[in-house]
Amino acid sequence: MRLSGAFRKLLLVTPVLVALSGCLYGFHGGGLPSHIHTIAVIPFDNQTAVADVQREISDSLRVRLISRLGLREASEAKASAVVRGTIRRYESGIPIGVDARSRTATAVQRSLEIVLDVDVIDQTNGKSLWSRKNYIVDGQYAEGQESLGRSLAVDKLVKAIVEGVQSQW
Repeated sequence: MRLSGAFRKLLLVTPVLVALSGCLYGFHGGGLPSHIHTIAVIPFDNQTAVADVQREISDSLRVRLISRLGLREASEAKASAVVRGTIRRYESGIPIGVDARSRTATAVQRSLEIVLDVDVIDQTNGKSLWSRKNYIVDGQYAEGQESLGRSLAVDKLVKAIVEGVQSQW
C-alpha cells in the first residue's frame, strides 16, 4: 500500500506536535490553587511518649510533600501553605498474626496505630486545604521491626494528605 506524500508528512509531524503539546501542560503545585508555591511543615505537637515519631513525621512530610506536590520549602512566615498537627496517640505491638505451631502461640506479625490531627492551611486566605481530626494511620510489621511499621504508617499519612489536598482542586 502506497501512502500519499501529504499523509506521510502528517504521520511524521503528529508525534512531534503531540510531544510539544505535552510540554505546555505542567503539574504546577500538584493540583493546588495556582498561588500555592511554597510550603512549611511545622513539627507536630507530640502528646505521646515516643519522641522519634514527631521527627519522623515532620521529616517525611517535609520531603515527600514538597516532591509530590511540586512545591518549595519556606519558613512559616513566608510559606503560602502550612502543615501542622498534633500526634494524639501512638500504639505499637498490636498482635495481628500468630504462629500456633509451637505449644504457645507467638505473635509474628504486629501493627501500630498513630492517631493525629492534621491541618493544611492556605496562608494567603486562611482557608483549609485539607483537615482531619483523630485520623488513624497504621502499619504492619514483623516482630522486632517497629520502625518499618512506623514508616509504613507515615507513608499512608503522606499519601492521604497529598490525595486530599489535590482532590480539593
